[in-house]
Amino acid sequence: MLEPVRKTSAALATLSLAVLALTGCSSAPSFDGAACDRTANASAGLADSVSTSGDVGSEPDVEVYGPVKAKSTKFSDAVVGDGPAIVNTNQPFIANVTTYDGTTGEKLQTTGYDASTTQPHDIAYWSQVSPALSEVLQCATGGSRVVGLLTSKDMGAQSDAGTVVIVFDIGQVFLPKAEGTPQFNDARGLPTVVRAPDGTPGVIIPDSAAPKEAVVQTLIKGDGPKVKEGDFVVVNHTVLNWDDKSVAGTSWGTTSLVTSPLPEMVGATVGSQLMIVTPGADESSPAQVLVVDILGITTAAPQQQQQ
Repeated sequence: MLEPVRKTSAALATLSLAVLALTGCSSAPSFDGAACDRTANASAGLADSVSTSGDVGSEPDVEVYGPVKAKSTKFSDAVVGDGPAIVNTNQPFIANVTTYDGTTGEKLQTTGYDASTTQPHDIAYWSQVSPALSEVLQCATGGSRVVGLLTSKDMGAQSDAGTVVIVFDIGQVFLPKAEGTPQFNDARGLPTVVRAPDGTPGVIIPDSAAPKEAVVQTLIKGDGPKVKEGDFVVVNHTVLNWDDKSVAGTSWGTTSLVTSPLPEMVGATVGSQLMIVTPGADESSPAQVLVVDILGITTAAPQQQQQ
């Protein structure tokens, strides 16, 4: 667990190290600004080559009517979930995956389909497996079962070595950024937070000295469930040193963090953005500013706690 408020600087350092260790009317969802339309982009006929059955979230029964050939990446949604859409490459979501040989139908690999251990990942992570998976996953919704067909080129082969069928069960899709109601804070001498369209915070630290006592402000109040002690939360965060205004660590643009909540997060709601300012104890523990977006609550413990 992370340390109490009087020791939050040490906890912020832990958050930073954890990130470094990780390799009115509602508008329609969009992916990086482009309108989502999986129906238009889906591959006609793929369902005739691959059939699936079973509940989403459990390992599917898959029949591959091979050999299945393709000159380019293909995908279709065997089940369309009613959960939130994946709208950018760094938005965390839970997925379980099984792969099959497109020629023989043989099962190649499968994840555990265990909610207590499955970690959130994002499209950037899956694109390291194959860049083609970005096309397969863009705008997919929580609760969906997505069937993808990858060519040998998609998998990095230099020659035609057949195809790979990959079946994604998309579970919980977490928020891409803090979403809720902006809050008015009138305290003087504290940093100002501005946000890029994707939610990335910019923190403007004043030239004055850091406060002598810890300060916690809710900048955005989300309307999701409250964080409780013992939860595991999915967050994006940025930590800055007050004195030189340098960034000590950030998860934005990399990978969201799964962690036990800081005490200041307990009672906050999912979707909220908090700013936590801690005074410096000494040169080795300088005054710091943490801006944290609470993206969701997950059942899977952080990987370091599973080891």
